Amino acid sequence: MAPDRILTFGEFRLDPMSGHLFRGAEVVALPPKAFTLLQCLAGQAGRLVSKQELLSTVWPGVFVGDAVLKSTIRELRKALGDDSHEPRFIETAHRRGYRFMAPVTAIAAGGAPAAPRVSYAHSGNVNIAYQVIGSGPIDLVFVMGWVSHLEYFWNEPSFARFLTRLSTMARLILFDKRGTGLSDAVPVSELPSLDTRLDDVRAVMDAAGSRRAVLMGVSEGGPLCSLFAATYPAKTEALVMIGSYARRMRDADYPWGTTSDERDRFCQTIIDEWGGPVGLVERAPSVADDPAFREWWSAFLRMGASPGAAVALTRMNAAIDVRDVLSSIRVPALVIHRTGDRCLKVEEGRYLASRIPGARFVELPGEDHLPFVGDQDALLSAVEEFLSHRQDQRPQSVALATAISVTGDGSPAESDLLRRLFERECEFFRGRPAVSASLHLVATFDGPGRAVQCAMSVMAIARQSRIPARAGVHIGEFDVNRSETPLLIAAATTAAAADLHGVTASRAVIDLLAGAGFSFDDRGQVTPAGSRPLSVFAVRQID
Repeated sequence: MAPDRILTFGEFRLDPMSGHLFRGAEVVALPPKAFTLLQCLAGQAGRLVSKQELLSTVWPGVFVGDAVLKSTIRELRKALGDDSHEPRFIETAHRRGYRFMAPVTAIAAGGAPAAPRVSYAHSGNVNIAYQVIGSGPIDLVFVMGWVSHLEYFWNEPSFARFLTRLSTMARLILFDKRGTGLSDAVPVSELPSLDTRLDDVRAVMDAAGSRRAVLMGVSEGGPLCSLFAATYPAKTEALVMIGSYARRMRDADYPWGTTSDERDRFCQTIIDEWGGPVGLVERAPSVADDPAFREWWSAFLRMGASPGAAVALTRMNAAIDVRDVLSSIRVPALVIHRTGDRCLKVEEGRYLASRIPGARFVELPGEDHLPFVGDQDALLSAVEEFLSHRQDQRPQSVALATAISVTGDGSPAESDLLRRLFERECEFFRGRPAVSASLHLVATFDGPGRAVQCAMSVMAIARQSRIPARAGVHIGEFDVNRSETPLLIAAATTAAAADLHGVTASRAVIDLLAGAGFSFDDRGQVTPAGSRPLSVFAVRQID
């Protein structure tokens, strides 16, 4: 690395121009030789640097022995808070030399770090851009809210430093959601539903060789990560939600959300002012008047999405409601929220933590919504402490699933034809037929969108074939070891409220279908045996 570049690693920043090592805004005292030794090691991170090379670099033309080198290494470790037995930064290769272990980002003085290499995962017929940084003991998938751009992440030093420190805790996986950043553009009318986003996360994990990961969601990324954790507990090491929410719109029992008028005004601001620092005062008030940050934020938004896509994403995200999902999360969870967050109120973070079983809630001072602005060290320390002390979970047989139930009252021949039709469509939409002693045709799906699409397809073909049938869809916990579950019974009860060849879905399902292309008509309530009443809606495809 060039000798005049600023090197960032963990919570530290080494600036060769000033000759200082910083921890946040604090200068860490280092003797000149210790500083030069650190610069030599960090500038060749990952490489074993021999003792002789270090001696000739740090003490050129002067004869010193191993004892001086070892003493200076001890000084460095003390300054970095490093442990020679379990090192985070400096690893000793006995009798040979030393290796700097932590990932290092080099930033030109006054400039930006070089962005890591971008790769692409294939999710259906769409290419999803992703990056992998670091090589920690666990994987961490970082999901940015609203819009993103992988390369522009690294153009802002505070964001680069935030991501670099995350990469010292885990192998960090970043990606741009479809329709944003470097991922394939899609028509505004085809921006991803939550189902599609789940598929994209799985595709990125598969491409990155990750079988299990911590899911970290910021703002709008939180609901996606919570749904992923509940649906795929075997793939989820833990869940971290930062400045996030369960529901975006205000409701009688959720008074902190935005109103319809506020949402509409913000969408109009996007149309009128996209290209400038839209929304910065609410998201990062501490730097809202910083010209350099304003310029970066404006470019980040422009490169992340078009104005039309930004409006469509805003409206779609506003329709998401994961309140019924939270109780099904069974992995270790951390919720972090700043007390004065101007974009999403701290009560929303408290609500999340109170609804996720066993979740830990960390409330931090500050008004900034963006996690890399303000006191990022306190936030990152909370993440690091949580990851270090999380409890490994045993594989569970229970996970969140969406069930469909199809009922028919035709002749035996019609019933057999309906069964074959049902099995064929379930296979196409990646459903899993379930076994039930009392229910005729039931299946479970990973996502509510696919389940509803499957039910609609079965009903359309049944109508054409004049086979009497109805379908119902419900989401809840499903135990693969039980044949009669409340989920399957609720789906069957929901189906009873449907018209002939119609599909009904519970409220919990439609709250997750934003962007999936359906409309809904209220059909009142049904009460499954042994369960609470469910609000149900007739589902129609939007032309």
